[in-house]
Amino acid sequence: MLCAQDVALSQGTPSGAARKTLVVVGAHADDEGPVAPILARYAREGVQVYLIIASDGIAGFGQQGNIPRPDVTVQGDELVRQRAEEARCATQALGIQPPILLGFPDGKLGDYAGDRTQIFRVTQRIAEEFGRLRPDAVITWGPDGGTGHPDHRIVSNIVTQLQRSGAPGVPERVFYMNLPVESMRVMTQRPEVLQTVPQAKYFTVRVPFTPEDLQKMERGMACHRSQFTPEVVQRVLPAMVRAWNGAIPLIPAFATAPGTDLFQ
Repeated sequence: MLCAQDVALSQGTPSGAARKTLVVVGAHADDEGPVAPILARYAREGVQVYLIIASDGIAGFGQQGNIPRPDVTVQGDELVRQRAEEARCATQALGIQPPILLGFPDGKLGDYAGDRTQIFRVTQRIAEEFGRLRPDAVITWGPDGGTGHPDHRIVSNIVTQLQRSGAPGVPERVFYMNLPVESMRVMTQRPEVLQTVPQAKYFTVRVPFTPEDLQKMERGMACHRSQFTPEVVQRVLPAMVRAWNGAIPLIPAFATAPGTDLFQ
């Protein structure tokens, strides 16, 4: 007997067609946010969507945009467990596969001074997941890391390196995500916040989403209770919606024709 999910997937995938696989590579448990609506959309359409999270989240100690969060008191291993649960909650809300948690130290993915082997181990683990999942398309942070976070930049560099070296399972279709400046300013309530945002001409792929997908994003964002208060979710979401205007802009890692689909 088919379960409800099987029926939904069969309806989203044409008979005889191979199911596509999309993999998002992030550094932290809330890194899916900039593309959450299209993750929900593709999952709804029958694509297998996976989220790889490189770090354990231990450095997410109750701040959002450098604004202290006195209401968040958990730290250490307890925070690691909470952020893992938040990631599972968010993926369930979006309708995608459970998160793949690599568990490397948060804030230290490129810690060459403290542990010279770490960046190579992070690279190896991400490469192993690509070899296992064999995605048709990949999304990760751009070289700027969206917020400038070093961990974001490291995962971007690793994915790009693996693609360029022809690592097994890494597709040609790699895309960079970014955070709208407007959302960062609203989140931090600091209008002077600056980001080194790529020029608009590079965002040649714009993937549309539906109101249903946006609702799933809101539920997923609310899962990250250690990072976002309900008030922040309600404040940031409209700013992101205005910036997106119905489609998530992405930058192909390697030049492709302008498009509206990650798989074409």
